[in-house]
Amino acid sequence: MKFWDASAVIPLLLREPNSVAIRKLLARDPGLVAWWGTPVECFSAFARLRRDGILTVGEERRLRGLMARLVGDWTEVLPGNGVREHAGRLLLRHPLRAADSLQLAAAMVWADGNPGEREFVCLDRRLREAGSQEGFRVIPEAFG
Repeated sequence: MKFWDASAVIPLLLREPNSVAIRKLLARDPGLVAWWGTPVECFSAFARLRRDGILTVGEERRLRGLMARLVGDWTEVLPGNGVREHAGRLLLRHPLRAADSLQLAAAMVWADGNPGEREFVCLDRRLREAGSQEGFRVIPEAFG
């Protein structure tokens, strides 16, 4: 199983430059773990694309439906004191936004605070760096 950040979930649903590589990662290991707030982050991206005229209302609705099915298949890290405490600590150590600190904190909770060789699937450069510094094996190793 791998922990998937929202930045890696979006290319599973939308055609983006990294979609092929990301879909191959999922095909090799369909055990997806994600943070409880990931759907909201994805919905935000879909809404921004609709407002920018890149998606139609119908396309956004379709993507929300695909997201709902994906959520039904993954293991979800729920909000709680552990996530909040890790997020607070991560904000002291790394230049992260609040939502990114919660993503990485959820991954830390999933890893029982010891990432070891656990894999963190992420396409956000700042979050990738923080994840790596925290001890995760951040994948994909190269992306566009």
